[in-house]
Amino acid sequence: MRLARPTLALTGVALSLLAVPAFAERNLVPTLDRSFKVCPDRPAEPMWMQEIPLRQTYQRVLVQDIYRAQNLERIVETGSCDCEIRFPTWDEAEATFLDHHGSAERWEMLQASGVYNRRANEVRLEAKAICEAAGNW
Repeated sequence: MRLARPTLALTGVALSLLAVPAFAERNLVPTLDRSFKVCPDRPAEPMWMQEIPLRQTYQRVLVQDIYRAQNLERIVETGSCDCEIRFPTWDEAEATFLDHHGSAERWEMLQASGVYNRRANEVRLEAKAICEAAGNW
């Protein structure tokens, strides 16, 4: 009788612990819905970027890095963080990629990503201050 109570209690605790991860995992399932608190009408990436093969995702990352750098620099240049400035169409970033990097080797694109990330990081704090003042960060 004494042995049955601790075993029953341990079984109850073990079962309750098993239920928690299953419940928590359901809350962590990512969604494909695009919903943003700031500038909810952001333009979608070009379709070719969304459909790029896995082995070539470095190209997509480079275009995203170009887009980010150009947009942060534009915010600082204009002193404005309107949604059209912070999240314009992808045309300029896509054109920059095609004109300057479209035929580059993978390693060259990875180096270029580093350059664009440094450019973005150089102006990020200033752009953030402008956007925070506009309530758009």
